[in-house]
Amino acid sequence: MNQPTFEEAFVKLEEAVKALEAGGVTLEDATRLFEEGMHLARICHQHLSATELKITHLQRSFGEQMTLTDQDEPDAQD
Repeated sequence: MNQPTFEEAFVKLEEAVKALEAGGVTLEDATRLFEEGMHLARICHQHLSATELKITHLQRSFGEQMTLTDQDEPDAQD
């Protein structure tokens, strides 16, 4: 089974939270919703962590490229 996208997991998580907040569910259903919510929260966290890692890598790569570009340019003070 494929892992849902961040957006899919987030929407399902919101639905589970709303159902729990609304009340009127059995203890068994509330427990199931809570477990499902925790699972979905973990999926969202994994997506966010992976995205943060990608952004950090891109920022580092960009910084290295800018350093190399700056070294290639002649000094304006000469």
